[in-house]
Amino acid sequence: MKHMPAAQPWSARVDHDRLDSHTRALLLDAAKLAFETLGFARTTVDDITRRAGVSRATFYVYFASKADVFGVLAERLRDSLLRAQEAHGVDLTDPVAVAETTVAEFLDVYAENLAFITVLEHQALSDEHLRTTWHDVRERLLKRATRFVERLVQQGRAHPAAPTDIVATAASGMITRFAPTVATEPGERPRILRHLVVLYLQLLGVESGREQPHEHAPARGDRDNTEEQS
Repeated sequence: MKHMPAAQPWSARVDHDRLDSHTRALLLDAAKLAFETLGFARTTVDDITRRAGVSRATFYVYFASKADVFGVLAERLRDSLLRAQEAHGVDLTDPVAVAETTVAEFLDVYAENLAFITVLEHQALSDEHLRTTWHDVRERLLKRATRFVERLVQQGRAHPAAPTDIVATAASGMITRFAPTVATEPGERPRILRHLVVLYLQLLGVESGREQPHEHAPARGDRDNTEEQS
């Protein structure tokens, strides 16, 4: 007689359903919009549920408080920024291709989340946990970018114009500086992206072997649509 697998505890199933729920996703998107529009202090649970089209009782099935949902959004932002550095589908031995892809991804993620990042940075001034979380995110991003430059140097593919950590910090600073322009003037994205990639390659000391990097790297939404169609 075959032994049936033990039934999953009800609480575990509920936790799984909560994490994967369409309603939870609606609440997260509604909360992000509310925080971006009203700021953290002025946002209420009612503001979030009204935008999501659900009841207060439903909100508390998924989140304990508005601080709880804000923390989840901060984690989601962290994951998006880290993914932007991964250069999926790119030849990782080609520093130019990696630079083009990661600069485009990071620029788009930062521009798309600029309003929330502004609220997060403001809230982090008075919330020690958020301050530590945001600091850790930035440190992880910087360390990963620095390791990338170091690998290029070790492989003889780059001759950076400054110490590797300075190059990584400068590249990040350039991108975050121009993200507001991309957010408010999307038509400027191709020009800004092209010059950011050129500047990054110059900081790295990498010869592109091309007249210029790809100016028309697709924005994140366009890339997502292309992947869905393939």
